[in-house]
Amino acid sequence: MNEYMTTAEVAELLRVPAETVRYCKGPKSFRVGGRRVLYAREDVAAFVASARAEGAA
Repeated sequence: MNEYMTTAEVAELLRVPAETVRYCKGPKSFRVGGRRVLYAREDVAAFVASARAEGAA
């Protein structure tokens, strides 16, 4: 299992355009090699959990 996700993979999971993931407040990300942006699966899961908790309020 991959520990990291690309912007496209996160966008597919969240069912939003990649631009939304890139330019809006989303999961923590980091750059590899200057251009490639990756997201740790645990950070994506934490982001989703936080969004769900805020939506339940």
